[in-house]
Amino acid sequence: MPNRQDFEKLDISKSRFPYCIVWTPIPLLTWLFPFIGHMGIAVSSGVIRDFAGPYYVSEDNMAFGKPTKYWRLKPTGVAHAHNNWDKAIAIASEEYGRRMHNLCCDNCHSHVAMALNLMEYNGSQNWNMVKLAFFMLVYGKYVSVGGFLKTWLPFLIFASIITTIVLCVKFLAPQ
Repeated sequence: MPNRQDFEKLDISKSRFPYCIVWTPIPLLTWLFPFIGHMGIAVSSGVIRDFAGPYYVSEDNMAFGKPTKYWRLKPTGVAHAHNNWDKAIAIASEEYGRRMHNLCCDNCHSHVAMALNLMEYNGSQNWNMVKLAFFMLVYGKYVSVGGFLKTWLPFLIFASIITTIVLCVKFLAPQ
């Protein structure tokens, strides 16, 4: 069982997030919907595994760049000693390494959900992509101010442009 010292070794500068689910924006998609992004899960050493594309689970190199958010979980939340944290992530990664990526139905969030279901995190086998997206939105912490800006600034710029265009059309159109 992991000790408390291992749990506390979060190193954002080296992208080491032990016992964390991590998230990063997806260009264009996150600009329009800032709550949608790319998700991975880190093993006890902090190395991130993410379902990066068809038949490929990356290790230590997230598909869309370094994490901007993380959600720290407790290693004590693993229900079964025979399916510990790292083993569950390895099994889920092996399975997703044989799967076709599907943006809507079988994606990076599904990979993380499978790992959590295998370890029965917090006594649950009901983890899914919607639940994870919601929990990341609620419990996720930004790695820095830069991580916050990388997530929200493109959306705010895009929304401002659209709002300006709509207002200009409304008030400058001949009546």
